[in-house]
Amino acid sequence: MVKNSLSLKLGLALNSSPSSTWSPLLESTLEAWWKLKAGVTTVADDKVSEWSDSSTNSHNMLQETDAERPVYDSSSGSITFDSGNTNHLESGSQISLSGNFTIAFWFHPTSYNNSVIGDNTTAGEFVKLTGTDEMKIKIDGSDDDLTLDTGTVWGNNYIVLTRDGTRIDIWHNGTQQSSQITLSGTVDIDALGVRKTDLNPYNGKMYDIQVYSSTSSILTTNLLNYYKGIYE
Repeated sequence: MVKNSLSLKLGLALNSSPSSTWSPLLESTLEAWWKLKAGVTTVADDKVSEWSDSSTNSHNMLQETDAERPVYDSSSGSITFDSGNTNHLESGSQISLSGNFTIAFWFHPTSYNNSVIGDNTTAGEFVKLTGTDEMKIKIDGSDDDLTLDTGTVWGNNYIVLTRDGTRIDIWHNGTQQSSQITLSGTVDIDALGVRKTDLNPYNGKMYDIQVYSSTSSILTTNLLNYYKGIYE
C-alpha cells in the first residue's frame, strides 16, 4: 500500500495539468484533511468528540468538554458550531507552515467576528471572518484583510487560500478575488473554530478542510474542481 501510494504521488507531481481523478491523498504536501462525512466520532445528541485527520499525519481534532462539542448531521455531513457555547475542536499536534501554503475549506458561517481556523496555544494565529465580505488573516502577530469582490458575501462557500512567497490570494466559490495581501511568517494551526484562548468562536457549519505546505496553479485548480463536484 505504501509503495502504491508513493507511486500515485510521484505520478501527480509529474503531471502538468489538473486531473479528473484527483484526490488530496495524491499530494505529498498534504498536511491535514478533515474530510466531509469521514472520521467523525459522535456521542449523545450527535455531538462531535473527534474529527479525525484523513491524511497520514494524525492531526485529529478533538473535544473532551461536552458543552463545547459541535453537532454533526450525518445526512449533509455538516458540523455545526455554536459560538454561544464556544464550540470548537483542537488537536494535540500542531501544523506549522513556514513557506508556501494552500488552505481550502467548505463552510457556511451564520455570524461574523468568528475564527474559522486558528491556534489555541499560540497567540496571533488565525483566519477570522470580520464582516459579511471580509476575512482577516493573522500570522506571527501581523495581520491584514482580504475582501471579497463587490456584490459577493459569505454564504455557503468553498474557499481556497494560497501563499506564494509572501503574497496571499483567495478564491471564493471557484472565482479568484481581486484582493491580495502580503504576510510572511509561520502559520500555526491546532484548532477549528477558535483562536487563543477560546476567543472569537465560530458560528455556523463546517464541511471539509484541507491544508497543504505548497501552492501551485495545478493544486488550486484540482481543489476548485473537487469542491465544485461535492458542493453542487
